[in-house]
Amino acid sequence: MKNLLFQIAEERRAAVAAARVAAPEAELRWIAARRKPRSLRAALMQPGRRVIAEIKRRSPSAGVLREPYFPAAIAQSYAAAGAVALSVLTEPLHFDGAREDLLAVRAAVELPILRKDFVVDAYQILEAAAWGADAVLLIAALLDPETCGRLAAEATALGLEAIVEIHGESELAHIERCPDALVGVNTRDLTTLKTDLAIARNLAGKLPKERIWIAESGLRNAADLVALEALGYRGFLVGEALLRHDDPGAALKTW
Repeated sequence: MKNLLFQIAEERRAAVAAARVAAPEAELRWIAARRKPRSLRAALMQPGRRVIAEIKRRSPSAGVLREPYFPAAIAQSYAAAGAVALSVLTEPLHFDGAREDLLAVRAAVELPILRKDFVVDAYQILEAAAWGADAVLLIAALLDPETCGRLAAEATALGLEAIVEIHGESELAHIERCPDALVGVNTRDLTTLKTDLAIARNLAGKLPKERIWIAESGLRNAADLVALEALGYRGFLVGEALLRHDDPGAALKTW
């Protein structure tokens, strides 16, 4: 998976180069300045079970999850079921994501939206703002701490929030360089693609208490959320366990 991770990163760099020509930064900044901001942080401070429900057609580990795939309908189903925010995959080659998916979701619901992608350039953060997203994901495994801090600052400057995603203790330095970011803990092993909630349990004692923690991947039922919430996690990013159901919103209600 690490090889795939870096392959995707190189693909995204190439895509950014082409996108800069098709949509110049000045144009995106003009659009981004007119977006209506929504706070993921505020959503995760609400009482109750705070699920960030994910919208994606497929993934390298699970294959195709939804066919046919209607992002706006899924978003509305999640919103009706009580999701506090949504995550939309926009990576095209391995997750079948697209800009149009995020735009459709933004038009369909008022919830905060995380643009879930492999961010390697500040231009992608500007895209996220112009498309109506409210937060971006920064994957520590792809970025050195200094670059991660710079990108998180760029998100803040554009009125977006950042989630810094880590997978182990070696990436705690990334959190320190991004003092305003939310903290995501991905329980998926990047080499085997297997998930293990022990990663989230073990890191809980090492994460800064004053930050908001989000558990990602491998969450299968409400009991997993209850157990991690007891350790200090305030948000839970859930995708595959919901998307495999005919009605993802109905599945979310059972959680």
